[in-house]
Amino acid sequence: MRLISGTSLVLCGLLLLLQVPCTLGLAPQSRGEGVHVRWGTLGHLCRTRPTDLVFVVDSSRSVRPVEFEKVKVFLSQVIESLDVGPNATRVGVVNYASAVKQEFPLRAHGSKAALLQAVRRIQPLSTGTMTGLAIQFAITKAFGDAEGGRARSPDISKVAVVVTDGRPQDSVRDVSARARASGIELFAIGVGRVDKATLRQIASEPQEEHVDYVESYGVIQKLSKKFQEALCVVSDLCATGDHDCEQVCLSSPGSYTCACREGFTLNSDGKTCNVCSGGGGSSATDLVFLIDGSKSVRPENFELVKKFINQIVDTLDVSDKLAQVGLVQYSSSVRQEFPLGRFHTKKDIKAAVRNMSYMEKGTMTGAALKYLIDNSFTVSSGARPGAQKVGIVFTDGRSQDYINDAAKKAKDLGFKMFAVGVGNAVEDELREIASEPVAEHYFYTADFKTINQIGKRLQKKICVEEDLCACESIVKFQTKVEGLLQALTRKLEAVSKRLAVLENRVV
Repeated sequence: MRLISGTSLVLCGLLLLLQVPCTLGLAPQSRGEGVHVRWGTLGHLCRTRPTDLVFVVDSSRSVRPVEFEKVKVFLSQVIESLDVGPNATRVGVVNYASAVKQEFPLRAHGSKAALLQAVRRIQPLSTGTMTGLAIQFAITKAFGDAEGGRARSPDISKVAVVVTDGRPQDSVRDVSARARASGIELFAIGVGRVDKATLRQIASEPQEEHVDYVESYGVIQKLSKKFQEALCVVSDLCATGDHDCEQVCLSSPGSYTCACREGFTLNSDGKTCNVCSGGGGSSATDLVFLIDGSKSVRPENFELVKKFINQIVDTLDVSDKLAQVGLVQYSSSVRQEFPLGRFHTKKDIKAAVRNMSYMEKGTMTGAALKYLIDNSFTVSSGARPGAQKVGIVFTDGRSQDYINDAAKKAKDLGFKMFAVGVGNAVEDELREIASEPVAEHYFYTADFKTINQIGKRLQKKICVEEDLCACESIVKFQTKVEGLLQALTRKLEAVSKRLAVLENRVV
């Protein structure tokens, strides 16, 4: 808590005499406007109760490789919404065709990023369709203690999501009944020419909530929101008090957001509030994007990357004294698109980003990091002494060169480094690039179409909070007070003169 000195109280009293508002840094009252919002720490959408969740995925020969990739994106989108952790939601995946393969058990991955990487590595089996065998495997193996399944309890949900596109070559009725009797909640997703009677035999009651059908794998992703909501257990966390917001809690279905009263901005923890102008912060910031332009990105996704950059730029206070932006693209070589300080408005920066051409070659992330150190943050390239240095590295694959030395040097020099990975990006490399605490400085998503969500999370972490007791603020305050005191003195002198005149007249 900030202490208020007696001198400050006297000064504030004088200001009040002159009807000048003074808050002494205390929290302003909420006036229903000027609210700064950030998603709460519940994943993207909700808090899930402790759950053992197993996906049972059909990869028989009728599922083409490109279609199986769609299933993996669906799994990733659901996982991204979960509250993942050893004491929260655990996730396993069973892959089946003529045989059953456990891709990874419930105990294998304790973080969301690790789960997403594991899903990306799954390959189709491309043989028959033994759905009953796969469900039996889930009962006897996947949910077992040895694989990380927790003891049956009212406090822990056990959920299996079965995805299939055909008629099974074995029976599912009896084995599904045993699964439900053991306490497993079964969801059945059918695709294309699936036997819908089979879905009903698999699913738990009520079936209208546990059976889903889509015409093709191309639209299976539309079910991700349904499962995100289905796994939420609290619809109004603000009303129940199950939140960590310091000032304002705003409810949404199965989720909440934290907000701050006018004059305050949410801190990077998503819970507490401080006085910070938001966007790029009120302190000088030199921000450089390092963007992967390798051929694996593909032209249509490169356009999404440009939108991601401009999404961040929109939140910055761009000016000579506040935020400057630079942009570097890399593939087999490194190319500076524009240096820090070349553009002085958001409009000009965004236009330059949109005009950037796609290099479409290899992935030399190490060379890009070295360029950042040797060139981008130098005074000759527009960097300002004393300004905070922020680097945002975007990549979609494994680097073809060594990154460790350059990544370490960037952090040793005091650069604030963020790592954003998509698709085939390697988690270990993202963590190597990211500043401490690593969990707050690296991000991963399986699909380019969802990078705008990363953009929203990243915006709030770039904000630089300034100390209201900093010298500049104090000088401005004292100057204003001195001026007001002089005005007050002049008024008092005038009043004294008038009183003297009146006294003379009376005499």
